[in-house]
Amino acid sequence: MNNETNAIAKIAQFLSECRHAIAFTGAGISTESGIADFRSPGGIWSRYQPVLFRDFLQSEEARRQYWKMKKEGYYELKMAKPNDGHRALARLEAAGRIIAVITQNIDGLHQEAGSRRVLELHGTRRYCLCLECGARFDPDEIQKHLEDGVEIPLCKHCGGLVKSATISFGQSLPADVLAEAFDLSMSTDLVLALGSSLVVEPAASIPLQAKNNGARLAIINNAETPLDGLADIVVHQSIGATLSQVVRHLGYEMEVKKPETSRPFAANSKS
Repeated sequence: MNNETNAIAKIAQFLSECRHAIAFTGAGISTESGIADFRSPGGIWSRYQPVLFRDFLQSEEARRQYWKMKKEGYYELKMAKPNDGHRALARLEAAGRIIAVITQNIDGLHQEAGSRRVLELHGTRRYCLCLECGARFDPDEIQKHLEDGVEIPLCKHCGGLVKSATISFGQSLPADVLAEAFDLSMSTDLVLALGSSLVVEPAASIPLQAKNNGARLAIINNAETPLDGLADIVVHQSIGATLSQVVRHLGYEMEVKKPETSRPFAANSKS
């Protein structure tokens, strides 16, 4: 039995023995769907400086730059599809092997794959939000305005600033989501840390807190992380290939029936 086979068997064993496993995912799970991360050469982040939330609020030029970047990156996110890593996590949740996915990603691919309980620490691209009245807008609608020549979209209800529901640099993470994630880290007995550098705080503290509270920690990531030395098992291989083999090792098929869910926005709605 080679090292990779050993690792798959060990992760499957951990999943079969635990009762409250969670997955913690970062950009690495979505790069396998073609979405570039911060370090990808030629990706959108190599061509633009991120716009700070404070600057978005205070500067028209910053808002113009923000929406120029969103316009350019729109189709990469819209056309991306879940990969085997996303599908494997949905299958593990459907089988009762994990209870939640905590993600640093904003692409919505976990939900598209069929995951039901997804905690999005950094928000979501699946709708845009008026910062004044809370109205939600379909990002397709906003993209159409941008392609029609609008440089800075404004709310059609109140004229307020519209922004993607993603969390920008300098913007507070959603307090309720963060609190739920840390609560899960205190009750879990296994964390699968997948595709995360485990350096971006406060999210990176979630797997560490779980480990310090007695949970097992399995890391699957292409590069080394600061928590590799604490982990019960580390795999530097493809997330999708590894997890799909774990699912099959447990005796499951990869397919999972996707849940019936409503769209993440409502036309002309306010929240």
